[in-house]
Amino acid sequence: MWKWLHQLAMPERLYHLSGKFIPWFALVSAVCLLMGWVWGFGFAPMDYQQKDSFRIIYIHVPAAMWSMGIYGSMAIAAFIALVWQFKMAELTLAAMAPVGAVFTFIALATGSAWGKPMWGTWWEWDARLTSELILLFLYLGAIALYNSFEDRRLAGQAASILVLVGVVNLPIIHFSVDWWNTLHQSSTKMQQTIDPAMRTPLRWAIFGYLGFFITLTLMRLRNLILLQERQRPWVISLVNKEHK
Repeated sequence: MWKWLHQLAMPERLYHLSGKFIPWFALVSAVCLLMGWVWGFGFAPMDYQQKDSFRIIYIHVPAAMWSMGIYGSMAIAAFIALVWQFKMAELTLAAMAPVGAVFTFIALATGSAWGKPMWGTWWEWDARLTSELILLFLYLGAIALYNSFEDRRLAGQAASILVLVGVVNLPIIHFSVDWWNTLHQSSTKMQQTIDPAMRTPLRWAIFGYLGFFITLTLMRLRNLILLQERQRPWVISLVNKEHK
């Protein structure tokens, strides 16, 4: 395992390895999203209470789930960066942050759109909604910190510390519907109680969002590697080869 981790810590190897995986994850993401959305929006039965408005679930729930999953992945990268001083872990964190921020924004926006007909308001300072909004601020804070320092190592360390401190918000988001009397539907009960014809396309969409996240992260990571290693001979050789 250590040998594998040290190989991933080599910028050139990580750059080329990421390039090999991008098409496959992009294909998996496209297939899963196509299956989930076509099935969910076109063929899943209508909810007896929410009618067709429930179909926003196929956009909202995967985004909300992976908004937390991405932050958890960033926390792992931050821990590796601080403990073992892997520069590539810092770049991976930086690559994931904007993707996670967009997923969180989608979760908040679609949650508000879903809440309007259900709760009668676009926004409520509900425990789940408020903690999800804090998660967006944590993402934006990590992005801002990483881009606030000219010293890349200092920038990576500052962002890593913020990410690790912010991990405490993840269990608050997850268990908020159980700890407090909130308007938000319990996610666990939803998974257990909705009709399989509605649940199956939701799971396709969840896997599709995962593949989309990995694809975007790998693409951003390759760009960040090139930017950081731009003075290295292998990058110069790569650029010259591309321009021939």
